[in-house]
Amino acid sequence: MNVRRRISTAALAGTTVLGLVTLSACSGTSSADGDEGGGKLDVVASFYPMQFLAEQIGGDHVEVTTLTRPGVEPHDLELQPRQASELRRADYILYLKGVQPAVDEAIAQSGVKHVVDAATLTKLESHGADVGHDHGHEGEEHAGEEHGAGHEGEDQAGEEHGAEAGGDPHIWLDPVKYAEVAQGVGDSLAKADPDRAADYRKNTEALVGKLKALDTEFADGLRNTTTRTFITAHSAFGYLAERYGLDQHGIAGIGPESEPSPARIKELQSVAKQEKVSTVFFETLASDRTAKTLAKDTGLRTDVLDPLEGITDKSRGDDYLAVMESNLAALQKALGAK
Repeated sequence: MNVRRRISTAALAGTTVLGLVTLSACSGTSSADGDEGGGKLDVVASFYPMQFLAEQIGGDHVEVTTLTRPGVEPHDLELQPRQASELRRADYILYLKGVQPAVDEAIAQSGVKHVVDAATLTKLESHGADVGHDHGHEGEEHAGEEHGAGHEGEDQAGEEHGAEAGGDPHIWLDPVKYAEVAQGVGDSLAKADPDRAADYRKNTEALVGKLKALDTEFADGLRNTTTRTFITAHSAFGYLAERYGLDQHGIAGIGPESEPSPARIKELQSVAKQEKVSTVFFETLASDRTAKTLAKDTGLRTDVLDPLEGITDKSRGDDYLAVMESNLAALQKALGAK
């Protein structure tokens, strides 16, 4: 069994070493480094999980623009010329390398001084369609220390972690990893806008506290269940499964556009029977057709487990924390929490 991992002071401290901010050539229009004009810092976030961090930590001092509109599947995003222009004018960019290739390319060409890749702020792991609690990573509690020790150069940090081959990018679905990222974002905003550093650090502390409480809720709420196995349309919940000792079986792979083979469907039918699975989960931003077909063929019910790649009017909550609470409730019901 994978030992449940909590937010450790060492892990958070390790991720704050400022191998966080990728410093490239300064754009002529950028006004960062204290925002000399006295206005708000112009922040561009690649998609919702990055937007939430920027808004929560930046507070009243930032104006956040997201490149991915509500309802758009972020993996499929193609940037418009207007959005590329917004990137070049930004004071600070927050993105997650590997999720949106078009965004990665545009950022590399933007010339913006303060660019943060969230994948460099925690440790990425490789996950396939199936992730189980028996495949845990011993020593993960010290991942932050090891991570911090490797950040002697900022550019090297992005290469070591952000571009890690096969790394699962869905780090925001693990409250502990998301807290590590939040800590790094707070430190990088303080560096980009030092006059308001105290506020950024205060906001970071508040958000990390909320994420730590969310971690406790998940750990307690999923401690005793009838089954530890769930089936989901999109294999986005590998980090969450490892964190709380669950087994994820994805119909598709890491990318939601993947189509399962007949052999995969047959395998999932067998898993559902053997592990007493009650529910096939689907999501709000991708097709639910395959999930509903599998559920019908196996006599299971369906429900939403939201990978939180965007907030829409169909979301079960109006922000990250609310939707994660809904995800917990859905998992408790599906797994037979006691």
